[in-house]
Amino acid sequence: MKNTLLISTMLSATAALAETPVLTVYAPDYFASEWGPGPAIEAEFEKTCGCDLQFSAGDLLPRIMLEGSSTDADIVIGLNTDVTKKARETGLFAEHGQKNADLKLPIEWMDGTFLPFDWAYVSFVYNADKMSAMPTSFEDLVNLPADQKIVIQDPRSSISGLALVLWVKAVYGDKAADYWTRLSPNILTVTSGWSEAYGLFTEGEADVVLSFNTSPSYHIVAEEDETKKAAIFEEGHYPYFELAAKVSSTDVPDIADAFMDFVMSSEFQSIIPFTNWSYPAAQSSDEWPEVFANLPAPAKTIYFDEQQAADLRNSAVEEWRNALSK
Repeated sequence: MKNTLLISTMLSATAALAETPVLTVYAPDYFASEWGPGPAIEAEFEKTCGCDLQFSAGDLLPRIMLEGSSTDADIVIGLNTDVTKKARETGLFAEHGQKNADLKLPIEWMDGTFLPFDWAYVSFVYNADKMSAMPTSFEDLVNLPADQKIVIQDPRSSISGLALVLWVKAVYGDKAADYWTRLSPNILTVTSGWSEAYGLFTEGEADVVLSFNTSPSYHIVAEEDETKKAAIFEEGHYPYFELAAKVSSTDVPDIADAFMDFVMSSEFQSIIPFTNWSYPAAQSSDEWPEVFANLPAPAKTIYFDEQQAADLRNSAVEEWRNALSK
């Protein structure tokens, strides 16, 4: 009798588990990691969705392009605007169904498919204890003392690196190649991704690193260290938007729609600052934590839409590659 009851209980539990719908969210490694926003977002969404939210971490666009309409993804989170044209052309994404007017961004957002969930300005972060003067322009980077070095990311493998070459292209236009040639002696190394570059900076191997104007917030909050600062350039800065999108082939469309609603909620947005160390996309600055509201920010925004970015990408990367290979 006891065995029969135990078996019955186990079967009931298994059936209940099988009936719980799963929402599969493709996300970058950093997002789904224990120190990223993923765990808190999962816990908060599961309070109301009646589902099991499961993150699948790794590369986003190459993976979903390879899988096509047979992808397991219901949501993709972590794309950025410099790759959305290629993502859109796959035909794999549906309308996000949100009101773009509710976003609080430095540009007007018109996209009905890709929805920003956070943002920051691409910036160079430096250690104020090691720098004799704060860089205020791209030319200041060229004129750094010979013993002060910069580390950047490869635009062919890093979306922050790609944002940099587009930023330089926006500022220098036809003279971008010349700028890279002049900056090249100041570059200590080029890394494949952001984490490796930032690690070299925090370990003291480099004095300046390509990152974001929100990066110092981590050091201020987590380490009580105010020596890490973002250089604000007079030319203006390139904004970096991270995006969420619904996959059109999802077999749980109602839950996917609920997740897109959740992205815009105060519950989701309030998780972002102290886990992804970025500005929340649907909150105004007076709703941000004080440390974010007090961060230096540029007076001017320089931005390429997805078509402009796609048109310039190959030539901008090739200019960068040629200059640094000399």
